[in-house]
Amino acid sequence: MMDEQIFPPARILGIESSCDETSAAVIANGREPLSIVTATQIEMHAQFGGVFPEVASRQHIKTVYGVIEQALQQAHMSLSDVDAIAVTLGPGLAGSLVVGVNAAKGLAVASGLPLVGVNHLEGHIYSAWLRPPEMADLPPAPQFPLLALLVSGGHTELNLITNHLEYQRLGGTLDDAAGEAFDKVARLLGLPYPGGPSIQEAAKNGNPRTFQFPRSMLEGTWNFSFSGLKTAVLRAVQNFKNDPENLPVNDLAASFQTAVVDVLVSKTLAAAKAYGAKEILLAGGVSANAALREGFRKHSPIKVNIPDLSYCTDNAAMIAAAGYFRFVAGHVSDLDVDVLPNLSLS
Repeated sequence: MMDEQIFPPARILGIESSCDETSAAVIANGREPLSIVTATQIEMHAQFGGVFPEVASRQHIKTVYGVIEQALQQAHMSLSDVDAIAVTLGPGLAGSLVVGVNAAKGLAVASGLPLVGVNHLEGHIYSAWLRPPEMADLPPAPQFPLLALLVSGGHTELNLITNHLEYQRLGGTLDDAAGEAFDKVARLLGLPYPGGPSIQEAAKNGNPRTFQFPRSMLEGTWNFSFSGLKTAVLRAVQNFKNDPENLPVNDLAASFQTAVVDVLVSKTLAAAKAYGAKEILLAGGVSANAALREGFRKHSPIKVNIPDLSYCTDNAAMIAAAGYFRFVAGHVSDLDVDVLPNLSLS
C-alpha cells in the first residue's frame, strides 16, 4: 500500500491521444499542473456527427510534437527536466493511440527517460487529484475507499477503489454508455455533435417532467442499461413525424437528461453505501454535465469528488497524474509496449 505522505517528488510529461484530442501536460507530484496544452478536433468531426477514426489519427500526427513542445515551453522546462514520460495505452481508437505511444517512445529513446503506460480510464480517476487551475493551494486528496463512477462516451461503470491503483469493478453498462446515449439522442433531436453539451443546453429551457421516460435500475446488480431509454425517446420523436415543426426538443432533452441522471446518481449512492465508501469520485467526459454534478451534490450524504471542468474531457494532465502514481510504484513500461484499444481498468 502506498502512503501519499511519503511519495517522492517527480515531474511527469503526459501525452494523450486516445480519441480526438491531442494533449500534452507536465504535472508535478501527481497533483500540481505546470502546463496543459490540448489541440481539439471537435469542429473537424462535427460534420460527421461523431469521431471519424482515420481523420483523427492523421490530425494527431500533424499536431502531437507541436503540442508536446508547447507543454514543455509552458512549464519552462526541457525534456531533461522531467523524470518520466506517461502515455495513454488504451482504451481508445487504435490509430489515435499509436500516434501518442510512438511519440512517447521516440522521446523516451532519445532522452533515456522511463516510459509509463497509462490506462485512459485510470487517468480520468486521477483527474480528481489535480489542483483546479483557479485554486492557489492543493485541495485535500480523495480518501479511500472510494466509489468511482466512470461515465463517458465509451464507458459507464462503477469501481470500488481501495487504494492507489487498486480497483474492483462492480458493474458497467450492458449496452450504450451514457455519453453514447447522449450523442444518439442528440441526433434524434436534430442537435449538433457533441451531444452532451447540446442536450444540456436544450434542457435548460425544457420541462423534465413532460415525458416519463423509463429508468432501468437492473435491481440486484450494479450494471446500467440505456438502450431502453434511447428507444423511448425515439418513439416519442416518432409521435411527431407528421408535425416535426412542433417537436418539443427542449422538453425531450430535459426529460431524457433527468432520466439518465436519476439512474447514475441513485445506483452510485446505493453502491457507495453497500461498500462503505468514504467518498464518491465522479469522472469521465459526462462528469461535466451540470445536472449530474448537481444531482450528486444535492443527494449524496458523503463527499463527492468532481474534477474541475477543464479536467473532465480527455486531457494529458490526468494521464501525467496517473502516470506519477504508477511511476513512484515502480510500474515502468518496456519500449516494445503496444497499444491496447480494449484495455479495461481491472
